[in-house]
Amino acid sequence: MTGPAAGRRPLRVAVIARAVMPLHGHGGLERSVHDLVRYLAADGVFVTLIVPPATRPGADPASAFDPQRVRLQHVPYVTFPLANRRGTTVIDRSTAYLAYGMRAGRAAARLVDAKTIDIVHGFGASALGYARARHHAPLVMNPQGLEEFGGTGGRPGLFKHLGYAPLRAAVRRTARAADAILATDVSLESTVARHLSPRPGQMVTIPNGIDLAALDAMAGRADAAAIRARAGIGADAFVLLSVGRIEANKGFDVLAAALAAASRAGRPLAATDWRWVIVGGGPFQQTLVKRIAEHGIAERVRFAGQVPDTELHAWYVGASLFVHPTRYEGSSLVTLEAMAHRRAVVATRAGGLPDKVHPGENGWLVPPGDAVALAGALDEAVAAGPRLLPMGAAGRAIVEREFAWPVLAARHLALYNRLLASG
Repeated sequence: MTGPAAGRRPLRVAVIARAVMPLHGHGGLERSVHDLVRYLAADGVFVTLIVPPATRPGADPASAFDPQRVRLQHVPYVTFPLANRRGTTVIDRSTAYLAYGMRAGRAAARLVDAKTIDIVHGFGASALGYARARHHAPLVMNPQGLEEFGGTGGRPGLFKHLGYAPLRAAVRRTARAADAILATDVSLESTVARHLSPRPGQMVTIPNGIDLAALDAMAGRADAAAIRARAGIGADAFVLLSVGRIEANKGFDVLAAALAAASRAGRPLAATDWRWVIVGGGPFQQTLVKRIAEHGIAERVRFAGQVPDTELHAWYVGASLFVHPTRYEGSSLVTLEAMAHRRAVVATRAGGLPDKVHPGENGWLVPPGDAVALAGALDEAVAAGPRLLPMGAAGRAIVEREFAWPVLAARHLALYNRLLASG
């Protein structure tokens, strides 16, 4: 039993974040906050969601959350001059975001003082104001990908390192005040320990997950056939799919080099009618287009751009193999989505990916930035042929067992109840 016991008052949780789907976009943070709130509510929890006002035109929170269980409280997010990409630039994240975290955290503190909240769950530095108050309800902190510390890819460049100094201090301050710090993958425990120095027992591992019910309803085989046809890709073509923001750290240039190498005479890909489909957009796209042309594989590559969820999931269904060549990574929800759609995966050994991709079971792992190793994994995947189907089924089973939201919501509730029981 995960919800409140019969006759007991339902648990009341304040969730604080700088963004949530569908009010502010569809990124990894937005999805994680959205799914956590929905599944806590489904388990009988009353949630107060503290977020900025909606920034996406027509976004309707009533369609996303049960109004009987979820109450939205908006706190203004004031963007400073020269920081006009909310929550994404170095300047914004070390100025406007921290000011928002102070206001949002204080709003949660007022709810706790009014005895209307039992637990506060903050994402990143969004609970900074609560951490700085003398709080009387437990604080759970999800530090997300720790990009301000370099993520899992080591120290960032000098400009980013200096620019992120205020954010790093705020995240550490929030972590010191937290009763529990979440590591969102087993592979990220060492990263959290290195940067946030948790006390014994303070770090708890609960991964990010996906909503399987929503995912399964997104697209089917007919949708996949239609989207391949629109892209001019034949029914028998071998489609390698990559999804993500097109920026240098995602390693798409490494995959371009690997595909060029794997396409040489005598290798499995050379005898295959293959296409590489990239879903997403970003600042590295022009450079990537040039690299692809230099490798002589331009006619094999399709840039799908940023697409609606239904089209994205049609591509997952229509793919033969999912390839995630990232140089560093947090939890990688896109990899989980591909696995949930029963796709075998070739990925790098970065961030939380080793917790999801098990070599020989549901895919292949290679060192980040290693085009030679990546080409070798592509050789093996193409040569696997029909064995890719049972590998995809194994990936789905991993998601159902370890990364589906009903499982994760129960783990969050167990953590909340443990913290409350311990006083």
